[in-house]
Amino acid sequence: MTDLISLDGTPAPRFAFGAMQFGENADETASRAMFDACLDAGITHFDTANLYTGGASEKILGRLIAPLRERLIIATKIGYDAPDTVDALRAQFDTSRARMGLDVIDILYLHRFNPNLAMDAQIELLAELQSAGQARYLALSNFAAWQVMKAQGIAQRMGTKIDVIQPMFSLVKRQAEVELLPMCASEGILAATYSPLGGGLLTGKYATGGTGRLSEDHRYAARYGLDWMHKAGEALPEIAQDLGLHPATLAVAWVANHPTRPAPILSARSREQLQPSLDALSFTMTTELRDRLTALTPTPAPATDRIEENV
Repeated sequence: MTDLISLDGTPAPRFAFGAMQFGENADETASRAMFDACLDAGITHFDTANLYTGGASEKILGRLIAPLRERLIIATKIGYDAPDTVDALRAQFDTSRARMGLDVIDILYLHRFNPNLAMDAQIELLAELQSAGQARYLALSNFAAWQVMKAQGIAQRMGTKIDVIQPMFSLVKRQAEVELLPMCASEGILAATYSPLGGGLLTGKYATGGTGRLSEDHRYAARYGLDWMHKAGEALPEIAQDLGLHPATLAVAWVANHPTRPAPILSARSREQLQPSLDALSFTMTTELRDRLTALTPTPAPATDRIEENV
């Protein structure tokens, strides 16, 4: 599996922080408080995207990382809303670097699979940026397993490789267990997984009348709209209460404890909201507890590599 190393040789921990809220739900003061809390907890991997908060996320993160740049891992994503041209991707990359004041991006993602632009051309651009010393690790976000492996084949023909992918993964979004996580374990790719709290559903706040993305954004409401998901969002906090823990700590620890060892990306609107997720870094989950949590949601049907014979 890819081991992320900073410019000064500092190994990255298995947890990361996502700056998606910077500049919108978290102003600069709140963003700095969360950034400092991450550093205090040992997190040095920070994730953003060209798309996030109209560029404010990258600008705020750039100001925060400046004094410590050499020991941090900085990731950004391009291409989610770009026109279907390589020049548009390159322009977004240049804009992201300028916003953060960086010569080199540690992890550069294609933000989504784009069927309207030849994958060869997209991977060739990543390889060129890497060869020029402007991107260190090549990465893909929101790609299916077959799309990752197709990209990997192209990258290897160009003398490089895909190092990191970024899929959604939580107790209520387990589809990555079917192909993506086994693929990462087999091929030595790091899975930096996002939304470990299931859009906040696993914190239990919606069960008690709280508000957030699921109540404010129709896309999140649809994503987590199944009844069994909400039942899990009620049951996990009850288990956490019995153990004297915050449900976010259990939800994040469950992701981190997966046998393929993904790297959960934490996020929040404030330091207070972030702290229970940070507590998962030092939480030791027993096999019995993990099994108990896993049983709260359906296990996806496993993929099979057995070919049925026509006899």
